[in-house]
Amino acid sequence: MTVKSTLPPRGIRNNNPGNLNFAHQKGAVLEPGPNARFARFPTPEAGLAALRDQLYLYMTRDKLRTVNAIIYKWAPTKENNTTAYAQFVAKKIGVKVSDDLGPPTPTLIGKIMAAITEYENGQNPYGSLIAKVAANLPSKGASV
Repeated sequence: MTVKSTLPPRGIRNNNPGNLNFAHQKGAVLEPGPNARFARFPTPEAGLAALRDQLYLYMTRDKLRTVNAIIYKWAPTKENNTTAYAQFVAKKIGVKVSDDLGPPTPTLIGKIMAAITEYENGQNPYGSLIAKVAANLPSKGASV
């Protein structure tokens, strides 16, 4: 008999719905445990803000303007089924994986955040909190 865990997914437990690797992000600590590698944030808002800021950097600094480009950098093929991931995100936000997304907007970033959250965790418990966090994009050129 297989026992199903009742714990929330790792990303939800860590307030890190994008499962960002720990990189000394503001307010974050390394998650506990023997396989620690992801950041743990103090609140869901902080983890969502880190996800938002990383996507914003990809789109502005790195000039990644397609779902394929963003997800292939976000979730490298050595660790993920990146093609399936990109297709999932593109379908959720209503575009093709190769469509030019244009400049980052709060609405676009929010949609990508929601799709990544769902793919990484099998759920998205944040509802309107994602749109609220996405509404506060960093200033262009700001270091995040």
